[in-house]
Amino acid sequence: MKILQLNVWTGRIKGPLLEFFQKNDFDVVCLQEAVWGNLPSGILENFFVTVEQIKEAGGFLYESRSSNVRLKMSTGIMEQGNVILSRERILDEKIKSVYGENRPLESKDDLMNHEYTVQIVKLENGFSIVNHHGYWLPTPVGDETTVKVMKKVGEFVKETDEPVVMCGDLNIIHASPAMRALDFLRDLTEENKIDSTLNGLKFNGKVACDHILVSPEVKVSEFRVLEDLISDHKALVAKIEL
Repeated sequence: MKILQLNVWTGRIKGPLLEFFQKNDFDVVCLQEAVWGNLPSGILENFFVTVEQIKEAGGFLYESRSSNVRLKMSTGIMEQGNVILSRERILDEKIKSVYGENRPLESKDDLMNHEYTVQIVKLENGFSIVNHHGYWLPTPVGDETTVKVMKKVGEFVKETDEPVVMCGDLNIIHASPAMRALDFLRDLTEENKIDSTLNGLKFNGKVACDHILVSPEVKVSEFRVLEDLISDHKALVAKIEL
């Protein structure tokens, strides 16, 4: 199975992002900061690449969405959140809130006050896929709240019986104390000594905050960080099997 991890940055790098999904062949993708909504046709698409467009471009059949933000607009509601898209059938879906609340926001300036959730989907091929956008602070090490939130994430993931692949822009580096809640998984970002997963479009400096983690029984034949300029984050790709 070929899996992609990508914070899509609301799909604002439109042309290159759509072309990326059209020319690549992934079995599963985990997205953060993806957008969708109930606005009149074409309004969101004028500014962003939506989940529907990514799903069509990549030929994905199944999906799971977890809304973290709802922004009230004059013609409807725009939502932003975590999305798992898959060619493999999704047999089960679980979503858990680990911090904050999802409430309609009156202004885009209030976007930091949102909900953080964890998605877990069980696939027909025997894998469980976990997707999470980590609690954000302006430091890649986090703080006590980061530790508490990630502890909830780890406890939820441990409830899964199947082999696990966890993806996410976790907003922290492997050395963060909060990452110790996930030490029962192998962090491929750390194992491959990746020093940065940011493109420098929004934040400067080398920070490896995007991760793909796997449970011990999962075999990894390939792990890469792509240089395609499709977001402020770089895409991570892993080829795995049981």
